[in-house]
Amino acid sequence: MKKHFLAILLLGSISLTAQTIAPKITIHADQGKNVINKEIYGQFAEHLGSCIYGGIWVGENSNIPNIKGYRTDVFNALKELQIPVLRWPGGCFADEYHWMDGIGPREKRAKIVNNNWGGVVEDNSFGTNEFFNLCEMLGTEPYLSGNVGSGTVEELAKWVEYITSAGDSPMARLRRQNGRENPWKLKYLGVGNESWGCGGDMTPEYYSDLYRRYAVYCREYDGNKLYKIASGASDYDYNWTETLMKNIGHRMNGVSLHYYTVKGWNGSKGSATKFDKNDYLWTMGKSLEIEDVIKKHIAIMDKYDPRNRIGLLVDEWGTWWDQEPGSKTALYQQNSLRDAFVAALSLNIFNKYTERVKMANIAQVVNVLQAMILTNETKMVLTPTYHVFNMYKAHMGATNLPIDIQSDSLSSNTRKFAAISASASKDAKGLIHVTLANIDPDKEQKITIDLANVKLSKVSGTILTAKTIDAHNTFENPNVVTPAVFKDAKIGKTGLTVTVPAKAIVSLELTPNL
Repeated sequence: MKKHFLAILLLGSISLTAQTIAPKITIHADQGKNVINKEIYGQFAEHLGSCIYGGIWVGENSNIPNIKGYRTDVFNALKELQIPVLRWPGGCFADEYHWMDGIGPREKRAKIVNNNWGGVVEDNSFGTNEFFNLCEMLGTEPYLSGNVGSGTVEELAKWVEYITSAGDSPMARLRRQNGRENPWKLKYLGVGNESWGCGGDMTPEYYSDLYRRYAVYCREYDGNKLYKIASGASDYDYNWTETLMKNIGHRMNGVSLHYYTVKGWNGSKGSATKFDKNDYLWTMGKSLEIEDVIKKHIAIMDKYDPRNRIGLLVDEWGTWWDQEPGSKTALYQQNSLRDAFVAALSLNIFNKYTERVKMANIAQVVNVLQAMILTNETKMVLTPTYHVFNMYKAHMGATNLPIDIQSDSLSSNTRKFAAISASASKDAKGLIHVTLANIDPDKEQKITIDLANVKLSKVSGTILTAKTIDAHNTFENPNVVTPAVFKDAKIGKTGLTVTVPAKAIVSLELTPNL
């Protein structure tokens, strides 16, 4: 068993014991100090499979209902989520993407072969203008992943100029030629992606020097301020973070981290829908291990950046299963209640470390890996993961409240973990939001929630669960896993009693007495 699961946590403690104990959560409502960065609820859209083409973009002339070429059903679903930030165009695709191929009249754009994902031919009908217009329509911050692996400093510098310059510069004139008079705003700029792998197979020392060079020439135009993000480590590669913190330091605003809940990179990764209880518990343990990974990367960052000026961005995370049998596009996988739990547990952890974790982007938004949405021609279905994000969105921009959790433990192989995961926050109106996940697939949890001196006048809630842990939504049956009103939260003299069924995720809104 890994020692970190028994440790006192930064914002609370989890009691793990072999015997049955009464589940209890203590919320320190008077100790909140860190605002939960809304960008933790960010999304990721890569030119991969049918994420962009057929997922987000169908074009104005499609028989699929659309708003200026964007699928109406997908657009409205994303609008409902209030997504704070969207990362594009990759992923591995980013370091082979040359942005000038994707501007100008669509019928004249160069066709390209996507060598990273299936060798499919793309017509570049979705490019810079389409991405930034989408972000503007959704009210979301664009996060641009720049080409360092196969691109040039000049190419990335000109891309930033094209997007953000309001002057009489060459790239600003080109943007105007292409129908956009005013510049867009670009805050988040990724300088490369997975530079240790598909983004160039670099050493951290070499990448550090390259980052410094690229970052110099990515200028800030006309009041636009860039938040420059270095291509960071893959899960357990702590040396990569150490080297970047030492060699780049405060030349970067943030450094990324990628962590997938995956069984391995060689051979079968397992089915998204055909699995047993042991597979489920393994997945829970693996997803929860991201907390220890985050803590170790933060410890390195604290050594070089004690003033906490550099953010940690988990800009790729989620489950990775085998591609769905019969699917025709890369990395298309179904999404079950098990995936919903990975989302819930991960978001609870990100909320907790919001002082350093400034953003997280689940992979990916439509039709790829742990997607929010699945599409098939004219049909669309919302996944269990989508519903978790919708249930959790009240945390965005709220103040994180420290919590202590006492519960039974579950185990899988060498991993042992608490049966309950939770997060709490207080919004600007004074409402307290609590998200709870009962990981136990068999046993309900009657949880006492102690809010110390806070007295409640009202509680309301939403629950996400299903008959089986492998339950999932299909185009034929889209509501197998769908939120429902939760009524098993009772206000008492000393706090709140919440009875959470087995394998259930609950969000609560608590109204204190004024």
